[in-house]
Amino acid sequence: MEPSIYRYILKHTLKDQVLILLLTLVSFPIVYASLEVPKHIINSAINGKDIPDAVMGYPVDQLGYLFFLSGLFLLLVVINGAIKYVLNVYRGVVGERMLRDLRLELFSRILRFPIPHFKKVSQGEIIPIVTAETEPLGGFIGEAFALPAFQGGLLITYLFFIFNQDALLGVAAVALYPLQMWVIPKLQAKVNQLGKQRVLAARRLGDRIGDSIAGIQEIHAFGAAGRERSNVLERVQHIFMIRLRIYKLKFFIKFLNNFLSKVTPFFFYSIGGYYVIKGELSLGALIAVLAAYQDLDAPWKELLKFYQTKEDVRIKYEQIIEQFDPEGLLPEALQSGKAELLPVEQLSLMARNVSYAEYSNVNIVNNLSVELLPQQHTAIVGPEGSGKTEFAKLLSRLLQPKTGRIELAGQNIQLLNEQTLSKHVAYVGAHAHFFAGTIRENLYYGVDPESASENASCYCQQQVDKVDSEVMDLLAEVQLQDDVYHYGLQSYIDPEQDPDLAAAVLELRHALRASLHAAEMDDLVEFFDWDKYNENLSVAENLLFGSSRTISLDYNKLARHPLIHQSLKEVDLMGEALRVGYELAKIMVELFADVEPGSDLFERFSFIKSEELPEYKQLLTKTSVDSLLKLPVTQQEMLLVLLFQLVPARHRLGLLTESRKTKLLLVRKKLFLALQKEAHDLQLYDANEYNAALTLQENILFGKIVYGQARAQTEISQRIDELVQEYQLRAQIMCYGLDFSVGTSGSRLSVATRQKLAIVRALLKKPNFLIVNQATSVLDLGAERHIIHCVLKRMKDQGVCWILGRIEQTSAFDYVLVMEKGHIVDQGEYASLKDNSPAFQALLTGSAG
Repeated sequence: MEPSIYRYILKHTLKDQVLILLLTLVSFPIVYASLEVPKHIINSAINGKDIPDAVMGYPVDQLGYLFFLSGLFLLLVVINGAIKYVLNVYRGVVGERMLRDLRLELFSRILRFPIPHFKKVSQGEIIPIVTAETEPLGGFIGEAFALPAFQGGLLITYLFFIFNQDALLGVAAVALYPLQMWVIPKLQAKVNQLGKQRVLAARRLGDRIGDSIAGIQEIHAFGAAGRERSNVLERVQHIFMIRLRIYKLKFFIKFLNNFLSKVTPFFFYSIGGYYVIKGELSLGALIAVLAAYQDLDAPWKELLKFYQTKEDVRIKYEQIIEQFDPEGLLPEALQSGKAELLPVEQLSLMARNVSYAEYSNVNIVNNLSVELLPQQHTAIVGPEGSGKTEFAKLLSRLLQPKTGRIELAGQNIQLLNEQTLSKHVAYVGAHAHFFAGTIRENLYYGVDPESASENASCYCQQQVDKVDSEVMDLLAEVQLQDDVYHYGLQSYIDPEQDPDLAAAVLELRHALRASLHAAEMDDLVEFFDWDKYNENLSVAENLLFGSSRTISLDYNKLARHPLIHQSLKEVDLMGEALRVGYELAKIMVELFADVEPGSDLFERFSFIKSEELPEYKQLLTKTSVDSLLKLPVTQQEMLLVLLFQLVPARHRLGLLTESRKTKLLLVRKKLFLALQKEAHDLQLYDANEYNAALTLQENILFGKIVYGQARAQTEISQRIDELVQEYQLRAQIMCYGLDFSVGTSGSRLSVATRQKLAIVRALLKKPNFLIVNQATSVLDLGAERHIIHCVLKRMKDQGVCWILGRIEQTSAFDYVLVMEKGHIVDQGEYASLKDNSPAFQALLTGSAG
């Protein structure tokens, strides 16, 4: 990147800047004319002197000449305003375009940072630079040349006009400029230094906040919230003091400018007035000079403001460049170009005298030479600090060697572009990152973008047949098929997009009912029935008896809903509903009166939050059960909230009598008719229709598992799995499981699941060499052994280099390297090393111990 902001601007926007300057120059004659016309209006048109007989061939009198000059002045103002508008918009477009390109360039440079550099800087430092600190640069780039040219041109135009009226008045107008030009840069230099300190302090604050967010678990575990607040307080206080000093200096500069600008009119009134009285200067000329000086003040202030902005932007740009030019920045050419095919028969990985050191002169990998052959499966073992982990990263060019070189098919991998290297070598680390999105998007992350895009556009059934079959096999090999299947059961599908699956789910629904009935297990599930009150649903769920994206199951909102109030009143149930709510309030207040606020008992068992308990106590004290219909609406809503949470099968309080349930069914039907007009997406629980607002599993079950049945959940899940298998729907459901959202950085997945998916992602690339760097470290011994076996079988014709944490797994590999202190101390087949290598035997003994 260019070291100077101006050089950067000229390199990228030279043509735009020239065009802006030309538009600026066009405006100056118009500005001068708009200053000259008012003088002629006063001296000629109003005073009646030197009025021409004709203008543009048309005869005029004094009044006509006045209207002509006034119209001309208005026209000049419009033209000048139009030019300013075009200039401002064009400058804004140029600035925003350059800001877009600058941010993209900075991100591109982040992608080229050497990986060890990310241990020195944090997200909290880098992200604000790209998003926030570059913002002022966008506004400045568009006006870097245009604003000083335009405002400076205006200043010169106004001064020329003033000097043209009277030289002494012109001298008075500029008399204090030298003082301002000497004092302000000195004050601005101090502001610049403070600005640098402010930026660095803000970055350190962002770094600390990011660190606290990352370590939030430890903060809570060690009760360190107060310590963290104190740390952040110290940093924000430091920023406050810096900004306070900046404000003092900036406003002093502003005060000085305002004071000096108000002194100059003194000379105009005194000297100019003297000349007018003596008849050496016309009143119109003096008024025009005063008007010009009024206009002169604005460009001068704009120039001073521009100088301050320029210095601020210059500092920001220099600090950005400094932050984005780390040592060891990867060449840009490595991230461009297409993948090249290397000769497969010569595709060995060879390290030649490779050494690597990170923060000191002590080599982690020391003068290491070895060749990994194609089709050879190699395990690398060693104690902590042996350099095995770093060596794996060196082989995949995630780290750069201090000395020596690594070759792939005889070519130095430091010279291969990323596409070529990535096509032939896949790397899986212990802490693989997953991007926010679906499992499928993350699995296809390393696949060719064109084929991945094509895959993503397929319908789910087509994906099962054409695209995801290999993924399904890989998921089975890493023992993730059950996890993805259950993710699929929790998915939502659009029956219009996948009508076949929706129809199959309806068949499963009826088959499940038949299966449970045949096994005399009908009592495990209470199925949805429009004409029956469901004892295992809450009152609110029974009233809605369907799903809607516009009406949420929020008890407070439902209690305030006017249609619910109207429906309850129409079936004469409002009084009884309030009575049930009143009884529930009495029970809750009695049960939880002595429970400590904040206790988890409120969360688990109470209809009332701990902070709301006093309100309900007050309501019960002041209200009798016979006056509930006279309560204010807000208090009635409080009681309805309690009613809506009641689940008869779970709470067993005997408050919902059969007659009340019958009336609630009437409310359900009236409410549905009323809500249809308001929420068009409300879909009833109809046993013969697929409900798009329910998950696949909920659609299959289409009911509620009965409370208090210990075996119910397990038994129902088992029967659903059996029926899915029988109807051959597992692959389709797993396909939807691949659309499960993994969360930020894969936070919704367990560490073990992330490690398994990372291996699948690497294998989908079909690499010639697979480097696995302790990527199964959290798995148990049996799971790790199974995955190693499956991966080596799949990669039987390709090379594998596996960094192992468990020495006993080496028996599965063709060749074993033993590392200590950055050196290969022994190598050979497992059986030979087990009998003859002291270093390998020591590792085995330590593992057994």
